[in-house]
Amino acid sequence: MNAEPSPLDFLLVGGGLANALIALAVLEQRPDARILLVEREQRVGGEHTWCFHEQDVPAKLAEVIDGLIEFRWAGYEVRFPRFQRKLGCPYRGFGAERLARRVEEAFAKARNAELRLGTSVSGVGQGSVLLESGERLRARWVIDARGPRPEQTRGRSGYQIFVGHEVLLTAPHGLTVPIVMDATVEQVGGYRFVYVLPLGERRLLVEDTVFADGPELDEALFAERLGIYMRLAGWRVEDVVRQERGVLPMEFTGCGPEPMGSGLLRVGYGGGWVHPATGYSFPLAARLAARVAACEDLDKLPDALAPLANEVAAQSRYGRFLNRLLFRWYGPESRVDVFRRFYRLPEELISRFYALRMLRRDRFRILVGRPPRGLSIRARSSAKRRLS
Repeated sequence: MNAEPSPLDFLLVGGGLANALIALAVLEQRPDARILLVEREQRVGGEHTWCFHEQDVPAKLAEVIDGLIEFRWAGYEVRFPRFQRKLGCPYRGFGAERLARRVEEAFAKARNAELRLGTSVSGVGQGSVLLESGERLRARWVIDARGPRPEQTRGRSGYQIFVGHEVLLTAPHGLTVPIVMDATVEQVGGYRFVYVLPLGERRLLVEDTVFADGPELDEALFAERLGIYMRLAGWRVEDVVRQERGVLPMEFTGCGPEPMGSGLLRVGYGGGWVHPATGYSFPLAARLAARVAACEDLDKLPDALAPLANEVAAQSRYGRFLNRLLFRWYGPESRVDVFRRFYRLPEELISRFYALRMLRRDRFRILVGRPPRGLSIRARSSAKRRLS
């Protein structure tokens, strides 16, 4: 077994969004940085599509993100029974293929960076990683971006489960902006909505999403519902270009980012860098990447990240409170009213909410007034039995 020390600055475990942005940000600012990214699949990014509000991008990361963006929309809309709204915040997006290409190009250009694909990890510690091959790698900082561990979500509330189909249609779809939530669909299994991204004149990404109590995902059922939705919209599918799926836990032990250990930083979902009320991860991943890249003295990395981690932790406590209200005080059929009420709020508040940058008055405004229909002691009792 190899135990020789490595001269690495960063050893990135997992090639999802968080570590991909960290790698791109660091190499943009310090092309000579010594980085190794280890990913068990054959490319980084998986099969996901990421979207975000334009103001979610930190100024110091603007050039990196601009090189990723594939889709630009002037705004987006939401649809609920008896309520529709168009929001004017610029909305952006990119897919895993673009992310993978940018990461591969950055690593190919850098003299001291290495990308190891198809490589599995069996153990992660402070400043070291053990590969399944038996090789041990060392670095000043290990950044672990693997998913949440089972003990982090056991007995907790809420999952975001989805199946998405990227389709080529036989004729133009007619959409000019995304439909971020179409909750006019039948409410089954939890809060259900369809997410629609116009990627081209005849190209769409259509996702059936449910904020459900449990992690069970019936892909065939979701695919059937997607077909029904597109037929009712008048869209005829010529080809299913790509599919994606996800089961994302929306609550973790603790509130916000895990504490940094000596030589070890956990990021992404597993590290708590995620919005607990939405599962939205891009704003936090971008802000974290910008802070890591800006830290020139790696011995002071914990101090450099502490203000951001504390801010996110405080915001996450409130997000977790809202998450528990949704899943523990509202029955599955009533949750749509919570989101319909939320989308009547001022647009600036909605943007700050998704970015986890709420002001004190925002937190008050979200809760003030008559609660949405469906607030139920019975739902609370049912949730207690389910989670006990």
